[in-house]
Amino acid sequence: MPAARSMRLRVLVRLIQIQHVLVKHGLDDFVRETHLYRPLRFLLLLNPGTWFGPGRSVPLGERLRLALEALGPIFVKFGQAVSTRRDLLAPDIAEELSKLQDRVPPFSGATAREAIERSLGRPVSQIFAAFDETPLAAASIAQVHAARLDDGREVVVKVLRPGMRARIEKDLAVLYSLAGLAQTYWRAARRLRPVELVDEYEKTILDELDLMREAANATQLRRNFSGSELLYVPEVFWDYCRTDVMVMERIRGIPISDMARLRAAGTDIARLAENGVRIFFTQVFRHNFFHADMHPGNIFVLTDDPARPRYAAIDFGIMGTLDPRDQHYLAENFLAVFERDYRRVAVLHVESGWVPPGTRVDEMESAIRTVCEPIFDRPLADISFGHLLLRLFEISRRFNMQIQPQLMLLQKTLFNIEGLGRELYPQLDIWTTATPILREWMRERVSVGRLWKSLRRQLPDVMESIQALPAVFTQSVRRAHEPEAHPEVAAMSLLREEMRATARRRDAVTVGATVLLGGLVWLAVAPVAWPGWVLTAAGILGLLAAYRWL
Repeated sequence: MPAARSMRLRVLVRLIQIQHVLVKHGLDDFVRETHLYRPLRFLLLLNPGTWFGPGRSVPLGERLRLALEALGPIFVKFGQAVSTRRDLLAPDIAEELSKLQDRVPPFSGATAREAIERSLGRPVSQIFAAFDETPLAAASIAQVHAARLDDGREVVVKVLRPGMRARIEKDLAVLYSLAGLAQTYWRAARRLRPVELVDEYEKTILDELDLMREAANATQLRRNFSGSELLYVPEVFWDYCRTDVMVMERIRGIPISDMARLRAAGTDIARLAENGVRIFFTQVFRHNFFHADMHPGNIFVLTDDPARPRYAAIDFGIMGTLDPRDQHYLAENFLAVFERDYRRVAVLHVESGWVPPGTRVDEMESAIRTVCEPIFDRPLADISFGHLLLRLFEISRRFNMQIQPQLMLLQKTLFNIEGLGRELYPQLDIWTTATPILREWMRERVSVGRLWKSLRRQLPDVMESIQALPAVFTQSVRRAHEPEAHPEVAAMSLLREEMRATARRRDAVTVGATVLLGGLVWLAVAPVAWPGWVLTAAGILGLLAAYRWL
């Protein structure tokens, strides 16, 4: 009980701190709009400290940026995500918030040096041939320093900010408290599931505090795009990585936001924009492992060949994956939208469980058509996915659609991708670029090669199940002959029928497994493959029939 009371007190103190920062930076209009803060607002206005901030003489965008920086990493990340949506923000505000991507105030280089030496157990002078205490860039959770290894390779050293976990856990407690209040008192909370959203965000933000995890993410993404002409991922140097320190190859590219340098280098901007869409859909559907923090501060362009520019990514703390079922339904939904098959979209939402099972498909089809039809045959410059999502949220309220927390990272990444595409090449046709990728992935899912790989993976389990069948059959027979098992004639008849069904199934499984194994052996050793495929297919059908045979 005292612990719970202490937690509530910490949350209340943090809420007061948040209000203090907003008022200090001349954002008291936001405070007035927040009913929870109204009883405390005038007490804070009496505090002399609130009168010495930037005030209203400083532009609104700068005040917003300074307030988010003062509130800490969770709020900075919110500003980073919003800054990519220049279609939804005034230009001056978007420009100011974009500074949060890589220009957060740094901590001292001496503190970074101490953290590195504490983690690696050696003086920096023994680890690196050169180390620059002036940071290359500072972000909300960590900052990076340039260094050089003894073999001459240039690297960057990423170091966590001091005290990050304590600050983040305090803000997470605030978010959980607000989500709990919303869950109790807000009518729309059942559909929006705020507590689950905060829980999903907690996993994401805490994962960012483990740089060993980030190093593993970078290694996996590098392996996925090995030899690719679309994306380059820097090499990780594992000998110098710890939970709070990571060392990786230094990238010398042009920041994606520096359009002047990209054009001066002769970069094919249209191709670059199309490649961004290809990278996103390849990560989500082919690899099922996607970079989920794609703001401009984390993306560079390699222009060694300006006609074939290549992306280079950094900062792999937030990576996303999807459940295979969600992955399949998302691909189906995308294709159905691209093909304007709105009934299929509605049916998929019901089948996936994203809307209640009693939803009228025809009504949902009509609502989706009303939202989606106006956006087709237009370039990206004329399409606002932000406004489209607002309309879709209206539909979701009407049909009691539940927010899917597991898709939160994907939705965030889609926002970032659109913001980048709008900056690079407003004429990009996202539909034409994405549709072939999705169709190819769908074809691969049902290809013979994919089926063969699946069979090879599952064959040991099938063989183990076949070996267990005699024991199962014997136990069934013994139970059937126990005196207490058939006190009545009707019960005995049922048991006999069950024994016959078991015998029939056993025989069918034996035949099916034998034919299947024969087909697999044929494919492995025979020069002519088609008889092996026939036997394999017959064996699979036999096993399926056995499991359906009662």
